[in-house]
Amino acid sequence: MSLELSVRLPLARFALEVDVRLEGASVAVLGRSGSGKTSLLEILAGLRRGARGRVVVGGRVLLDSAAGVDMAPEARRMGYVPQDALLFPHLTAEQNVRYGARAGRPSRVEEAVALLELGPLLHRYPATLSGGEKQRVALARALATDPALLLLDEPLAALDVTLKERVLPYLLRVRDEARVPMLYVTHQLGEARVLAKEALLLEDGRVRAAGPASEVLGASARGLLASESEGEENILEGMLERPSEGGTRLRVTEGLSLWVPDAPELPPGTRAAYAVPAEDILLSMGPLSGVSARNVLAGTVVGVEGAGAGEAAATVDIAGTRWVVRLTEASVRELGVASGVRVHLAVKTAACRRLR
Repeated sequence: MSLELSVRLPLARFALEVDVRLEGASVAVLGRSGSGKTSLLEILAGLRRGARGRVVVGGRVLLDSAAGVDMAPEARRMGYVPQDALLFPHLTAEQNVRYGARAGRPSRVEEAVALLELGPLLHRYPATLSGGEKQRVALARALATDPALLLLDEPLAALDVTLKERVLPYLLRVRDEARVPMLYVTHQLGEARVLAKEALLLEDGRVRAAGPASEVLGASARGLLASESEGEENILEGMLERPSEGGTRLRVTEGLSLWVPDAPELPPGTRAAYAVPAEDILLSMGPLSGVSARNVLAGTVVGVEGAGAGEAAATVDIAGTRWVVRLTEASVRELGVASGVRVHLAVKTAACRRLR
């Protein structure tokens, strides 16, 4: 998906001014509360009539003020999922999903219901659904419209930790299986890192950084979001294995496997995702032996950045997978942690939390 944005919109405290071109199928939009993230989604959806400039999505011109083009919201094919779901309270979950279905594409409803596993919920009304279930219904309703682009406005922000863990895997399924491009608003680095290929960082209505997520979600993003982020996690996806010696292992890549808590109910070959908090990883400058952690992984430091409050974040490449490790600035100095240095990481099996 190509996304061209060159827009300006006056807001209460500042003018939102964005001029970027992005090519990724999944783009995270990050920034502190009130930085203009939601307003940017509303411009894409055609809900901000005061916006001026040019918006092009996948080659389709949605807005071109100079040429007098301002496509109506219903013609833009944007699947909008707000933070609080906004389901119709008098309609069942199924009726909510079908409400926006495009004529001629009834199969989209069935596909969305199956993808988000909504079958048991279809007869229920919003008042009887949990927060996570409401968000899944809202996401299915957006998918049923056969959108050209999904606009997700902090869909996990109003959920507690347990519900977030239940909904995040469904967002991964939408990204990987529905193959609908998405613009995902969040202020959580962990969510952005696992969901997005590209990222856009906003500060007071201006673009502070834009480009590949691996580059944008570094020191500048970490410093900007420090007061609102809930902590960083490494999200790992792969295939479950049952080694002959017993236990459960997640094969992430050909060169990276991870022992995870035993899950006998899941057969070998099951796709799964696990979260490992950055602060739960031990970093060593030399090989580790005789430790209780079953996962001892060798890698190379590719970056070290300050994280505020005397802390730092080291990014370590292991077989092509980037890990973020939190440690103190004192440890960085004393150990000599720097780009290009070989290190070993120890990850306890119990630190790996299954998301799906």
